[in-house]
Amino acid sequence: MPTRNATLAGIAMMLLGILMFSLNDVMGKWLVATYTVGQVLLLRSAAALLLLLPFVFAQGIGRTLRPEKPGLQVLRVLFGSGEVALFYLAVSYLPLADTMTIWLAAPIWVVILAALLLGERVDTGRWLAVAMGFVGVAVSLDPTGASLSLPALIALAGSILFAGMMIAGRQLRGTPDVTLVAWQTLGALLMGLVLLPFGWVMPSLTDAALIALLGVVAMVAHLCVTRSLKLAEASVVVPYQYTLIIWALVFGWFVFGDWPTPAMLAGAALIVAAGLTLLVLERRVAPAKAALDLP
Repeated sequence: MPTRNATLAGIAMMLLGILMFSLNDVMGKWLVATYTVGQVLLLRSAAALLLLLPFVFAQGIGRTLRPEKPGLQVLRVLFGSGEVALFYLAVSYLPLADTMTIWLAAPIWVVILAALLLGERVDTGRWLAVAMGFVGVAVSLDPTGASLSLPALIALAGSILFAGMMIAGRQLRGTPDVTLVAWQTLGALLMGLVLLPFGWVMPSLTDAALIALLGVVAMVAHLCVTRSLKLAEASVVVPYQYTLIIWALVFGWFVFGDWPTPAMLAGAALIVAAGLTLLVLERRVAPAKAALDLP
């Protein structure tokens, strides 16, 4: 069992990682207002790979490029690359808090996909939590108002892909962190290349540096969350991921002047409550299960 100091360090690393993810989201929303999703993905991923290269060499290029279960690894990369692209596309149209609220519905999709694809048994309590999460998503999307739009549906699709990435990640727990991050980053780079023909805006030196910094921030965020889950039990540190909503509200208001509607706030509360309920129930039936892996 982790010691008290290790647990506190794990909580601190999770909080720092979520803050870094929030900064990554703000920077991404800012940049895709000027530059295409493809070039942001390409340049961001290239910078992240440069940062990751020393770790890849230290681990061994062969071990990194030839992981166990390569087919599942490719599937995880496809899901991860797709959800990052959809996130940048959605956040270029939607307020940051709205996008993140929909994205945090991913644990709900994880339960459903795990039951359908992995044959995991889901008890009544977890199905009720899933139903609460569905209500939260429906309230957030506000189908009777102006919120149900194509960008909102893109965000919803992205959250489902994110859940698929987590399901694949459950089957790859034995894969080294460097390998997982390297493949995911390489996949995002290739996705950027695929989307590049849809437009290119020549960035200034300042903006090119910001896009490169975006990759560094995302890499540090992944490392913080990964280290957090090694220092402390997942059931202890994972609830702190919901501070993402707080940062999204703060940065969305401070940087972009956005403030969520009452429907979005109510939906966010239901989604967070459903996620925490699933976490408590999961801790009772399988306290050693791995937790969420964030983009």
